Amino acid sequence: MRAPLITLSSDIGQPDYLVGAIKAMLWKVNPEFQLVDITHQIPPFNYTQAAYVCGTATRQFPDFSYHLLLVNLFEQKPTQLLLAYHKEQYFLCADNGLLTMMLEEKPEIVMAIPLPTEKTPNTLEIAEAMGRTVQQLVEGKSILSVGIPDVNYLEKRPLRPIIHADYLEGQIIFIDSFENIVVNIRKEHFEEQRIGRPFQILFRRDETIDRISESYADVASGDKLALFNSAGYLEIAINKGNAAGLFGLKGYAENMRQSQLAYQTVRIVFG
Repeated sequence: MRAPLITLSSDIGQPDYLVGAIKAMLWKVNPEFQLVDITHQIPPFNYTQAAYVCGTATRQFPDFSYHLLLVNLFEQKPTQLLLAYHKEQYFLCADNGLLTMMLEEKPEIVMAIPLPTEKTPNTLEIAEAMGRTVQQLVEGKSILSVGIPDVNYLEKRPLRPIIHADYLEGQIIFIDSFENIVVNIRKEHFEEQRIGRPFQILFRRDETIDRISESYADVASGDKLALFNSAGYLEIAINKGNAAGLFGLKGYAENMRQSQLAYQTVRIVFG
């Protein structure tokens, strides 16, 4: 039997001791756990970015991997964790709405893992509870026997683009370390609405792009381009440049002001 593969995602940040301490806690539960970091740089309370990064990454893992999502654990007092099984993958996370945003649908199975109520558990205690839940599953227990079924849990809808007959309007959901921007418009959205028509991608400062590239090398250094990335999302970039900084673009935030919308919105006009 192969050692269980466990991914870790969090909003803790790399400088904090907690990332190492969480791994140590999990290895105390089972020294054979194979721990893989997805990211620990999720901005606090940014569910949209967490859903994009974690959802895109976890879909690439082998069947029956375990995904621990230590994101926004304390936005509300944690009284239960969620254990979900969906498309041959296991997920453990807080009951904060991230689960349905990330999966973009209701999971096949959701169980509640109760947490102690006499005091609020800290991050390490929550990680330990996740690890012990994984261990029970590794030992052969049914998912229906390690928690409480038919539980009520918070659901949040994923951020969707606005779809119109003559345009698509999306939000910037991620800006990478090269300042390339990712928009919540998938290739299938684009093709379904385009129907072979010419198009213009419009964004901040009256910038436009009227073709989809296959790679950064399709344009000269310093030129802007649009392509669909390996996850199938629209990406706007500058070859060997910083698109977000140059164009004044910002990532989506739930508490954004109306005046900031122009900095976080990309529109594709057809015809």
